[in-house]
Amino acid sequence: MLAITPDRPEKLRETFEEHGYAYRLLSDDEMLAARAYGIAFRVDDASLARYRGFGVDLEERSGRDHHLLPVPSVFLVDRQGVIRFVYSNPDYKVRVDPRALLEAARAHAPPPAPAP
Repeated sequence: MLAITPDRPEKLRETFEEHGYAYRLLSDDEMLAARAYGIAFRVDDASLARYRGFGVDLEERSGRDHHLLPVPSVFLVDRQGVIRFVYSNPDYKVRVDPRALLEAARAHAPPPAPAP
């Protein structure tokens, strides 16, 4: 499992030290992956001001002035690079049902290796 964030690499180190994540976290500070997957959106000026009021400076976190964020999304990709499951919801408070994700993963898992 890996996660991709718009934060620059320096911020990723801070996040890992603070939370101790057990998965790989990658930086997409230029939003290239988010754009390629069609999940990037531009944050309007009013929302930027609200974020700053909450102590979140998108330019400082990403090191960029593009004002883009990704729609929270989950992609299940097989070993050949084929996307087998997608969940995206612009409401960041609504996340994928873990049971649906597990069911999709099981449905697309490679068959077990034969016993020796």
